[in-house]
Amino acid sequence: MDKLTQYRQYIQTLLSQYASDDISDEQVEVQLILDAERDHYQWMNVGWQGLNRIYRCVMHIDIKNEKIWIQQNLTDQNPAEELIKMGVPREDIVLGLQPPYKRPYTDYGVA
Repeated sequence: MDKLTQYRQYIQTLLSQYASDDISDEQVEVQLILDAERDHYQWMNVGWQGLNRIYRCVMHIDIKNEKIWIQQNLTDQNPAEELIKMGVPREDIVLGLQPPYKRPYTDYGVA
C-alpha cells in the first residue's frame, strides 16, 4: 500500500473512532466528511439547539504534499500522537492550527 493510501486510511479510521463517541440526536447530527479525492476530512456537528444554530467543525485534517495537516481540533484528543502510533513519521504531521512561526518549535513537521 502506498503512503497516501495508508494516510487516508489512518485518518478515516481515527476520525471514525473519535466521532463514534460523539452524541447525535434529533436536533444535532454528527457528520463525517471524508473526501479522499481531494484529501479533506472533517468531523462536524450540525443542527439546532433550541434557537441556536450548531455548525461546528470538531476536527479537520487535510493531506497536502504527502503530509498530514491537522487544521482544527476542538477535543482533548491528540490525533498527532495517535497517527504516530499508527506509523506516521513525526515530520509528516504538520500542526496547521499553529501559526507558521511556531511550527519549527513543535515536535512535528513544518510544511
